[in-house]
Amino acid sequence: MEKSGYATEEVAMFLMRVLFTMFAEDVELLPKDSFKALLKDCAEKPEIFPGMMEDLWKAMDEGGFTATIREKVKKFNGEFFKNRRALKLAREEIGELAAAAMYDWKDVEPAIFGTFLEQALDPSDRRRLGAHYTPRAYVERLVIATIIDPLRAEWAQVLSTAERQKAEARNDAAVKSVQSFHEKLCDTKVLDPACGTGNFLYVSLELMKRLEGEVLEALTDLGGQEALTGLETHTVDPHQFLGMELNPRAAAIAELVLWIGHLQWHFRTKGAAPSEPILRAFHNIQTMDAVLKWDGYPMPKVVNGVETYPNPRRPDWPKADYIVDNPPFIGGKDIRARMGGAYAEALWKAHKHMNESADFVMYWWDRSAEILLKKGSSLKRFGFVTTNSISQVFQRRVMETHLSAKKPLSLVLAIPDHPWTKVTRDSAAVRIAMTVAEAGKHDGLLMEVTAEEGVETDSPVILFAEKRGKVNSDLTVGVDVTQSEKLKANEGICSPGVKLHGSGFIVTPKEAVVLGLGTRPGLERHIRHYRNGKDMTARSRGVMVIDNYPLSQGELRSQYPEVYQHVATQVRPERESNNMEFRRVNWHWFGATHETYRSFAQGLHRIIVTVETTKHRVFQFLDASILPDNMLVAIGLNDGYSLGVLCSRFQVIWALRAGGWLGIGNDPRYSKSRCFDPFPFPAATDVQKQKIGTIAEELDAHRKRVLEEHQHLTLTGLYNVLERLRAGVQPGDLDPRERRIFDDGLVLIIKELHDRLDAAVAEAYGWPVDLAEEEVLANLVALNRERAKEEKRGLVRWLRPDYQIPRFGSDKEKAEQLEADLGGAAEPAARTAKPSFPVADADQTPAVFNMLIETGGALNAADIAARFKQGQKVRPAVASVLMALYRMGLISTSDGGRTFAWRRAA
Repeated sequence: MEKSGYATEEVAMFLMRVLFTMFAEDVELLPKDSFKALLKDCAEKPEIFPGMMEDLWKAMDEGGFTATIREKVKKFNGEFFKNRRALKLAREEIGELAAAAMYDWKDVEPAIFGTFLEQALDPSDRRRLGAHYTPRAYVERLVIATIIDPLRAEWAQVLSTAERQKAEARNDAAVKSVQSFHEKLCDTKVLDPACGTGNFLYVSLELMKRLEGEVLEALTDLGGQEALTGLETHTVDPHQFLGMELNPRAAAIAELVLWIGHLQWHFRTKGAAPSEPILRAFHNIQTMDAVLKWDGYPMPKVVNGVETYPNPRRPDWPKADYIVDNPPFIGGKDIRARMGGAYAEALWKAHKHMNESADFVMYWWDRSAEILLKKGSSLKRFGFVTTNSISQVFQRRVMETHLSAKKPLSLVLAIPDHPWTKVTRDSAAVRIAMTVAEAGKHDGLLMEVTAEEGVETDSPVILFAEKRGKVNSDLTVGVDVTQSEKLKANEGICSPGVKLHGSGFIVTPKEAVVLGLGTRPGLERHIRHYRNGKDMTARSRGVMVIDNYPLSQGELRSQYPEVYQHVATQVRPERESNNMEFRRVNWHWFGATHETYRSFAQGLHRIIVTVETTKHRVFQFLDASILPDNMLVAIGLNDGYSLGVLCSRFQVIWALRAGGWLGIGNDPRYSKSRCFDPFPFPAATDVQKQKIGTIAEELDAHRKRVLEEHQHLTLTGLYNVLERLRAGVQPGDLDPRERRIFDDGLVLIIKELHDRLDAAVAEAYGWPVDLAEEEVLANLVALNRERAKEEKRGLVRWLRPDYQIPRFGSDKEKAEQLEADLGGAAEPAARTAKPSFPVADADQTPAVFNMLIETGGALNAADIAARFKQGQKVRPAVASVLMALYRMGLISTSDGGRTFAWRRAA
């Protein structure tokens, strides 16, 4: 039909009217077989089809006799047949409708209308709106947790009360208790603020109707049919299910889906037709944007040929008891491209408290949380389907605001990673998460997928492992790594690599020669080898990249004219339409100047890198002459010790919990701000550092050597086999491909090196090497907290002091480093008054402990006492504190208790 020139929207709405007419016939709201006969007549004379259909639909809208089927038709009303245009169809097309009408549509799944719509949507529209069909099993899972569980909990209490009243011969009171709950159930409002074609609302309706059936059955048991008097018209019906939807055709279908579901339930339980009008225009589905409104809505204002959204603000939402939703799946970085620059700017202005990197769905999550926590709010719970990136840092920040508020909300259900079903060929290929929130402090249920089958079908089977406890903002139960603080010790030496914003910067070595590499002096500083994530985990493409920073366009043109022309033709056209002025003006540079990376990489012969999103968390050295892509996380450390700590299980466990999970591959993502910045390195001795560094150097060299010698090997392949070995698989049980990787990659050596590395790093921390993962996380969070306190006192354990102190250190640290660099002794500090030894026991402990930390060496009680104003008078108290700290394992002694030192290894 679209090929005949009809708009997709018109085709979709026409088909919906046809399908509903088939349904109406099969439940005998239309005379039996009347529509089938009409289609048969029209197939013989196709030219009469539009007029006959429009006449029938007019009668269905208004009620009354219609000559098309020679019968009186019930009054349907509603909104669905107000626009009743029928399309001209060929004989074969009408025949296909007639064949479809032969099926029994009485028990059709209402969600099928949503599927039809999505398939009718233009793919570009579907992509822009983030439209997705949600499988019934997934919808039920969220609806039950959000709406039905609390309603059933309340119903169980009411039923218990009624049973007690009945046992006490207070039958009228029991009936009243149940009737009151029924009345409340019939007034319960459910809102889906991005309802699409109404799947969530329909499932909510059906499940609430089931509950209503149980309530009515209980009333009958208590008081017979008399107890049901007056309830015929007061029932759970579509007016309680509210929707907001941007797409007008989807909104219309959502309302129809609710009515089909309601009518199906009516016929199953009542057996007779409902009173007229069959449909009612409740206007419960509003066609509107749920997150943005502006003056002149819905049309943007055009000023000088440019769309604007004057006075952008958040629209009001209908009041509801529950919110359940599957908002559009649009990543924060894609909002501008998908929704338009002017819309994005207006959205951010209307939601000033939101970080601009947050995914689109989080605007719904945030608004729902705000409503939930508002004083006097009727909202009891909300639940959302989102992409599984909700556990990543930018989405976490949205949740953390509400989870840690003075009057907080809690996650009562979290499924952090859940498969998605692809129903249409180009529908969403993502992993999802589900979250349900309730006001107050509550423990929640964490459901983690353990097995999944049939995820490409309409009936997926998902198995879960369950944990109960406080659900953290990273959708975990247990140790909350999100509460860890950024450490100054790690500052300024980690960042993503370069982001080109122009594929024309990438050239082959041959093209680089043509551009002057090897003949133009100094060009080797601006055309460099380049690696992205796949280069590191698979095989390198061997490409190079043009890096013109900090040359001006004039300098580039005069010094390297071939490069200038190449970038002008291959990059500038793309950049001229870029939204950012910096990128339009500086089209010859990358998308940013990348000052942080350039600064910490300067002067190093190598850096450490890890792929941002990858199956295995692997760290390796990269020659500093090679530019890393922005999908590599670069770390400005070049020593084996640092690489060894990062390669150990302690950093890997931390990164897996602190980072997020991304995409259909469900790969862990390494976030600098959560995985590196707060991570506390061990306070290793020089001997321990040397031991760790030696193993790490051997590991890195071994991996590079086998990858160089065997072209079929990849880093991912090596670690796939290593993972199998760690799972207990013997080399003899590997399949032929895995065995070849095992043999050529000498994977057993990789395993042994990692095992040795884990043991050496564990020793540096002072922990058992086989510490359980939750204990590792608990220890690291505690150590992070300890380090943060140290840093507030002025003790920073810089990872790269020669680079970091001049840039981020205190004045005292800078002066001390300057003296050390000049080879002289630091000037004696001015004499200051000694502190008083505290009177309170609680203050004495940190006073002694901090003194040990600040001196950095071993001291006895007399040494410490001499540093306080009271001198040796406080020696007994100091000795008592030292023994208590020793018993707690916070300090150590190497001479049988004569002197004590802060236990650095811990």
